[in-house]
Amino acid sequence: MEATLIYNQNAGGSNRITPEALIDALSGIGYQPVYQATSCEDDLEKALQDARGAVFVAGGDGTVRATALHLLGKDLYLGLLPMGTANNIGRTLGIIGEPLEVISRYAGGTTVPFDVGRVRAPWGEDFFLEACGCGLYADVLAAYNPQNGKSPVRALQAMSTTLSGYQPVPTVLCVDHADFSGSYLMTEVLNTQATGPRLRLAPLAHTGDGFLDVVTINQEQQESMFTYLGGLLGGNFTDLASVSHHKGEFIELHWSGQPFHIDGEIRPHGATGMVPNAEGQIVIEVMKGALNLLVPAQENHHV
Repeated sequence: MEATLIYNQNAGGSNRITPEALIDALSGIGYQPVYQATSCEDDLEKALQDARGAVFVAGGDGTVRATALHLLGKDLYLGLLPMGTANNIGRTLGIIGEPLEVISRYAGGTTVPFDVGRVRAPWGEDFFLEACGCGLYADVLAAYNPQNGKSPVRALQAMSTTLSGYQPVPTVLCVDHADFSGSYLMTEVLNTQATGPRLRLAPLAHTGDGFLDVVTINQEQQESMFTYLGGLLGGNFTDLASVSHHKGEFIELHWSGQPFHIDGEIRPHGATGMVPNAEGQIVIEVMKGALNLLVPAQENHHV
């Protein structure tokens, strides 16, 4: 089968492997790969315009998302070679390990449908692979401003500034037309089990079940930060008293101008806080089986 390799040299683990080594490994399991050099997202459209068969992405969740959006509606297979920091998409699918070891397992792999979330909002249409939402995480992300590059110091500053006296915006929320409005510290709609820096907000989420997982944290019943961290690490976050979990295909949110994240990006573009005099309806739907994912033969990895 023909294949295209997309390789992000800026990913967290890119110093461990060369594209030439990946090409050799893919050839070794029967693919006819072509390496397409990309330095930014703008290069992807040109790199993928003649793609056939499979597209393998060596990089983190951002590179996977940017590539996947170019594959929507196309008869192509997407294979992940996780090399980022969080790798939320790969971990949800059980794709864990060094790139060459993962490639070797693709020889005995399978294909699975992968759902994609579609967002229609006042600022336009968006798509997400991991999650979208508003509240505490989106506000911290907006204050951090990922477009300025990764920085642990800025991340801590953004978290400290946002948490100080944090007051959430009341949330008007409907899931499959059922009203779940309330005062929430955070409202997240997930396709994968985790988002951001491995925040496992929906540990039982399945990317091919045709549903999105809606997770909220009730402000009036909030628990300690240590309890939340323990839930995230232990995989029982949705069991906490202040956390509600629903599944749905059609989610509606009233937007009051607060930062809203689409995977690792903030909407509206450039927003770092509340947008004055802005409001409208956000509609989130699941696009069932929008992508065809290659999944390598599994080993006993803990995700």
